[in-house]
Amino acid sequence: MPTGLEILSAMITPAVLISASGTLVLSTSVRMARVVDRVRTLSGTLEEIFNTPQDDIVDARRAETEQQLVLQTRRALLIQRALTSFYVALCVFVGTTISTAISAFSQRLTWMPTSLGIFGMLMMFYGCVLLVRETRLALVSVDLEMEFVLGLRKRYEAAGRAPASAKSQLPPRKPEKGSGPF
Repeated sequence: MPTGLEILSAMITPAVLISASGTLVLSTSVRMARVVDRVRTLSGTLEEIFNTPQDDIVDARRAETEQQLVLQTRRALLIQRALTSFYVALCVFVGTTISTAISAFSQRLTWMPTSLGIFGMLMMFYGCVLLVRETRLALVSVDLEMEFVLGLRKRYEAAGRAPASAKSQLPPRKPEKGSGPF
């Protein structure tokens, strides 16, 4: 029969994995919140577009916004699955800790901590793979949006509406007293 110190030592590894799972849950939750914020912004943009007289530029902006919403939906699904897998891993690692203590008193259950630990690590691995896929979608989304924004000048010029430069719209800036670097 193992000593109390041996049992406690065996319970430390799952505790470290519990901490890692918690960190992944936290960072993934932040990613989900950013997607939710982005969807709300896009929804507001789409509502403004629907209340704007239609022309080629407005149609292009609507199509881009709808495409962005589709990408954000896909990202949210991947993040939701990753969060679920991290929460399952967290539960499994807690079960691993408990089963480590139980298996010390029952030789028939010595297989349980190892099996649960492996299953928990597989769930963490699956969640990380999902986050890699989500990261790639986030980059695709940013690339498409940047391409659209950079192409706006051409769209305005093609529509006969050259965009005003930012400098001509802003009054000249006077340096404020004491605003310099020294």
